[in-house]
Amino acid sequence: MKKVISATLAVVILLAGALFSGQLTPAKADSPLIFEFNTMVGIPQAFTGAQAPIRGINGGGLPWMLISANGRLLSSGLLVINVKGLVLAAGPNAGSNPITNFRATVSCLTSAGGVENVTTDLFPATTGPASSGGGNATIHANLTLPQACIAPIVFITSPGGSWFATTGK
Repeated sequence: MKKVISATLAVVILLAGALFSGQLTPAKADSPLIFEFNTMVGIPQAFTGAQAPIRGINGGGLPWMLISANGRLLSSGLLVINVKGLVLAAGPNAGSNPITNFRATVSCLTSAGGVENVTTDLFPATTGPASSGGGNATIHANLTLPQACIAPIVFITSPGGSWFATTGK
C-alpha cells in the first residue's frame, strides 16, 4: 500500500513540477470574450438616413429586417458574424437584398470618453429575396479595437457605412 501511495505522490510531484516549469501549460482561450449575440435588429423607419445616427453612424435609406443573426467579438479584435435574410423591409424591393457586399462596424466607447468606430473590409452577401437565400452573409475579421472597448455595438452596414442591422452590449 505504501508503494502505491509513494508512486502516486511521485507522479503528482512530477506533473506539478512540469506545470510550473512551463513544460505543460493549462488550456486557455485565445482571447477573452467581449460578448456573444444571438440576435440583431433591422433598422426601423425612425433611424433611417441621417435623422437619428447612432454613435455617428447614419442608418440606411430604407428600413431593413432580418431572419436571424449571431456572432461574437473577442478582445483580440476577432469578429465573427453569421446573418441570414437581411433584406429591405420597405420600398419596391421589400423582402429582397439588392446589395452584393456588406461591412461590419464595431463601435466602442473609449476609456477617454470618446467613440471609436472600427470597420471591416467588404464581405459578400447573397442577393435576392430572403425566401431564396438573399441577404445571407458570414464575416470573419480581425479588427484593431481600442483598449478598452466599452459598451460595444456591432452594426451590419452598406459598403458606404450606413447601418442595416445592429446589436450591442
